[in-house]
Amino acid sequence: MAETLSAIVVGAGFSGICAGIQLRKAGIHDFVILEKADRVGGTWRENTYPGAACDVPSHLYSYSFEPNPQWSRAYGKQAEILAYLEHCATKYGLRQHLQFGHSVQDARFDEATGLWHLTTSKAAFTARALLLGNGALHVPSLPDIPGLDSFEGTKFHSARWDHDAELAGKRIAVIGTGASAIQFVPQIAKQASQLYVFQRTPPWIVPKVDRVISAREQWALEHVPAAHWLRRTALYWQAESRVLGFAYAPKLLALAEKLVLRELARQVPDPVLRAKLTPDYRLGCKRVLISNDYYPALQRENVELVTDRIERITPHGVRTVDGSEREVDALILGTGFQVTQYLSKVHIVGKHGMTLDHEWRSSLRNYLGISISGFPNLFLLMGPNTGLGHNSMIFMIEAQARYAASAVATLRDRKLASLDVRRDAEDAFRSDLARKMEKTVWTTGCASWYQTPDGEVFLWPAASVDYWWRTRKLDLAAYEQRAYVDQAAVLH
Repeated sequence: MAETLSAIVVGAGFSGICAGIQLRKAGIHDFVILEKADRVGGTWRENTYPGAACDVPSHLYSYSFEPNPQWSRAYGKQAEILAYLEHCATKYGLRQHLQFGHSVQDARFDEATGLWHLTTSKAAFTARALLLGNGALHVPSLPDIPGLDSFEGTKFHSARWDHDAELAGKRIAVIGTGASAIQFVPQIAKQASQLYVFQRTPPWIVPKVDRVISAREQWALEHVPAAHWLRRTALYWQAESRVLGFAYAPKLLALAEKLVLRELARQVPDPVLRAKLTPDYRLGCKRVLISNDYYPALQRENVELVTDRIERITPHGVRTVDGSEREVDALILGTGFQVTQYLSKVHIVGKHGMTLDHEWRSSLRNYLGISISGFPNLFLLMGPNTGLGHNSMIFMIEAQARYAASAVATLRDRKLASLDVRRDAEDAFRSDLARKMEKTVWTTGCASWYQTPDGEVFLWPAASVDYWWRTRKLDLAAYEQRAYVDQAAVLH
């Protein structure tokens, strides 16, 4: 009979690694971290496109308990962030818990025993608690464009970059102008004979204050007392200040918009191209992007920004509604991820046979973005309503991982069979969220990928420190607690 574990963590990105660290800190060592790939890294393992980098400053995009004074740049690049996660997995003793090549297919809660039973592509597992840290930025979203499958040239999504594809001297079409595209477009523009960038909606782009961090500065951050803490704290509050305009008083964004548009005018003197690049919606309601080389790339002689709607993909190119067809050798999709369906590939069954897919059809109901009523002992990491539009997600991940580890420890210490968040607590949380969301830029500014198809925004509608306050300790009053009837069955 398979061993019954205290916890199973799904995913080995920032969330899963943090959860494992917090479980060990709570004295819980009988757990596994299941990862579908062959190494840790999550988003930073999957996205290897040219120019891949973070848009949160390096010293803030890292765990508070594991500062890295050796970041080489103000904004970390993909390989360096991946190396940081590998370092954390090793330093905090997680290698013994990691099991690779496990794609979770089915997870079922047994009400009689209070246990979760998981089936993966390779094995079966049983545990007291299930922590889902598989993230949302790993399932590519393919555009619903007629003829996409008919294209006969090279074709791939930016999150599945084909490094064997020969792009030099080729005619290339890029569909999408989101966070990934503005990073890889400048890189491939240098080698393409012709590059067509198909834009549906122009993003707000602000300058990237990036620089190399000198060896002397790295030494100071490592050896001077409080130097790294001061750097991180300053970066945190600088980012946090943006929540004033995003969540509390969107009218404050008008001044920021003027400054950004002034910079756009400086970088793009051509009025026709500048008009195509000028957003017609409020700053912040979609993801604000940072770049110094995207606008210059679009002004190269071999690059064309296309804003006409795509009618269909043909075997040899892209046809727009005006009847024009641009023949290309390669098609690169920078069309983002299936954010709201990130758990749909796992069949999750809670109490009374209810499935998470069914429960989330009309609303991503949850409590603190961590618990879901009817799914006891299940804890989400980076769940709905915990995303940030203004600060580092690592801050939120740490709060959630601490909370989840505390819940697992409570199951052990109180000899409980299950913790199931009360439906009234969940409803009260959702009502509070809806009230706070009403006046935010994410509700009033435009439609975006921050929203579900029915318009529900899944970001955190307040300051991140408010989330930390709510999750600083497990509120048992919000949960239905069920003890084991047979105390001899309690697992130690």
